[in-house]
Amino acid sequence: MNFWGARAASLAVPLGIGLLLGLTGPVAEHWGGSPGVAVGAVFTGGWPWACYAFLVGYFRRSKIESVVLASLGLAIGVVTYYLTKGTLASLEGLDSSGAGSSGIALWGVLAFFFGAPLGLLGNVAQVPGIGGLGFRLLVPLVAFYETSMRLETESRGPSQVVLGTWTTVRFTAVAVAVALVGHTVWGWWRSRRTRSAGVGIG
Repeated sequence: MNFWGARAASLAVPLGIGLLLGLTGPVAEHWGGSPGVAVGAVFTGGWPWACYAFLVGYFRRSKIESVVLASLGLAIGVVTYYLTKGTLASLEGLDSSGAGSSGIALWGVLAFFFGAPLGLLGNVAQVPGIGGLGFRLLVPLVAFYETSMRLETESRGPSQVVLGTWTTVRFTAVAVAVALVGHTVWGWWRSRRTRSAGVGIG
């Protein structure tokens, strides 16, 4: 593959992932069963979309690409989500009024504008060590906060599968945050120990 082909592929991949994310939630809900309900519950939250835009920025070297691709990818994913959800609801004869063109356009615009800062934060999170730790903790903290609020305010409405999914996400967010802090502290301690050993030898 030549340079331009590889370049085009590297730009298309995050947008394609955004499209797949937009399809996953509604299709899983339509599929049904406990796994489908669980996946659908995940994508009704804001944190997986924030995580996607953040990771797009995290894996790009250029800040401009981080902002542009995160915005476009998030907008594509959100628009695809509501279009697919509305289409599947119509096929089943259910109410799809919430998936009107104006509503979808509004969500798409909001996703585009929210994607930019999330992509930039993801790019800044590449800073090694303690300097970038606060940015790397952003998504786990958002996931923990959102699922905690849902468990507190909506505990009587959703099914046990949904409640179990939110609880699992919350504990996973805590585990990821602890792992990120531990990894950063370990790296800092190891580098400091290496520098101290070098000074001692010198």
